[in-house]
Amino acid sequence: MTQADREKSAVRKSEPSRSPHPSRLTSHGALVVFAKAPVPGQVKTRLCPPLTPDEAATVHGSFVIDTLERTRTAVTTFRLPVDRYLACAPSSTLVFFKIMEERHAVRLLDQEGEDLGTRMHHVCATLFGRGYGRVLIVGTDVPSLPLEYYRQALELLNRHDIAIGPALDGGYYLIGLKKPAREIFSGIPWSTDQVLALTKEKAARHGLHIGELPRWRDVDTVEDLHMLIEASRLDAAKPKQEQSFSKRTAGALQLLGKRLGSRT
Repeated sequence: MTQADREKSAVRKSEPSRSPHPSRLTSHGALVVFAKAPVPGQVKTRLCPPLTPDEAATVHGSFVIDTLERTRTAVTTFRLPVDRYLACAPSSTLVFFKIMEERHAVRLLDQEGEDLGTRMHHVCATLFGRGYGRVLIVGTDVPSLPLEYYRQALELLNRHDIAIGPALDGGYYLIGLKKPAREIFSGIPWSTDQVLALTKEKAARHGLHIGELPRWRDVDTVEDLHMLIEASRLDAAKPKQEQSFSKRTAGALQLLGKRLGSRT
């Protein structure tokens, strides 16, 4: 079955049952996609210029959809014992998020708090309060993240207090917890290259053990965008069943590549 076939199959199926895949995964959890609404001028502002606000919003919206599609495929493919949520900013009442809820069979939450750390802690506390045994949070800036990493993250939580996916820029693209840990989200200078190091430092200080996923590049800077455009070009040359980028995002990235080339 090709990647496209798996994604289509996932869309037709309901959310997976609570029975875990090979006995290593034992506790039912929540997989949360953290996303902003694709509003021009409010997302991917660090890419403007050279992108226009509309272009930045378009590519961001495609990334959100990619992450929803790929998390659903991962859950279905590996029968991961999780429910999927979409944590929405500025509000889950926006039409964009309501459409995502309907089309991608995901539950909505509001992001609440003045900074990213407060918002992540609030979502974790809410879901642990609902009885989940573990919570994974993933951002939307990793549209080609290997599906296997979601299973690996859950498996890491069998042996560690925290699972983390380090980003190449010094931050992280995914974090997983087995209990609320406000301390690792507070006092962090978000959007800097100190995020990962300080998170590890705070975890060690509070006796929390971290298991790490492979490093991956997220998309925060123009350099990251150019790297992603090149990665999508190389991905398109692979056999269809080995491709990681959706046709939608690959097309958007290649168009941006052409536009950026002409602007330069």
